[in-house]
Amino acid sequence: MSEKQSSVMLVDGMALLFRAYFASAYSGYIKRTSTGLPTNAVYGFVRYMLEAVEQFGPSHVVCCWDMGSRTFRTEQYADYKGNRPEAPEDLVPQFDLVKEVVASFGIPNVGIPGFEADDCIGTLSLAFSAEADVMILTGDHDMLQLVSERTKVIIMKKGPGNYMVYDPQTLLEDKQLTAAQIIDLKGLIGDTSDNYPGVKGIGEKTALKLLQEHGSIEGILDNLAALPKGVKAKLEAGLDMLHLCRELATIRRDVPVACTLETCCWAFDRHQVIAKFEELEFKGLMKLIG
Repeated sequence: MSEKQSSVMLVDGMALLFRAYFASAYSGYIKRTSTGLPTNAVYGFVRYMLEAVEQFGPSHVVCCWDMGSRTFRTEQYADYKGNRPEAPEDLVPQFDLVKEVVASFGIPNVGIPGFEADDCIGTLSLAFSAEADVMILTGDHDMLQLVSERTKVIIMKKGPGNYMVYDPQTLLEDKQLTAAQIIDLKGLIGDTSDNYPGVKGIGEKTALKLLQEHGSIEGILDNLAALPKGVKAKLEAGLDMLHLCRELATIRRDVPVACTLETCCWAFDRHQVIAKFEELEFKGLMKLIG
């Protein structure tokens, strides 16, 4: 396959793993090996990943991971993601296990201490889009800021094989925003799941209207005098938090990730994968690898 036709799928590992865990754990039954090792999240993760590869047909695949909860964002804002509960006990041993399974497919596991998986994905999408089409597989709408002419964001929805695929046109139709405005929206309204507040008193409806009228946070601040008195007062009072929240929302695209296109071709050794599946008693997944 020539490099012109190359397409890379960047997998948001934690998003898939947590999704797989909760999709199966809600019933109260946790899949385990005969030795008692929990595997429900890993099993679901592999199914999600293989379904997406089958549907979108990338020539290359990379999997990106968070490397602990301390990152440059928690240095900037101590409460960042401070509302997140501890990972369920049954999920903890599956963090390393899933990386072993990913490695058995010959897929690079990428993660850098101090940064989030999002930052690795942002950096790789920028680097790879110079020579390949990029697809980001995730459930996280923050990734929509990475949409470009050569980068699509595939948001997993409920049910197998159900995706919303965003390119610049779809993003504009669905959210009435450009990729850059996704960041500014987060700066204005914050993010409850990541636990940062945005500007006190500014809700999504007001923020969307401001961005559609003025284009960006800079455009809004340049036109403060023309804004309704209440909105102007809220923005002035929350200026420092606005800039901080926009910074927290911005996915970094310059992290020191070492991963080349050559190292992530989708061409796995079937025997290696089967050996791993047998070790984890993944009989039901054998049919997915042909």
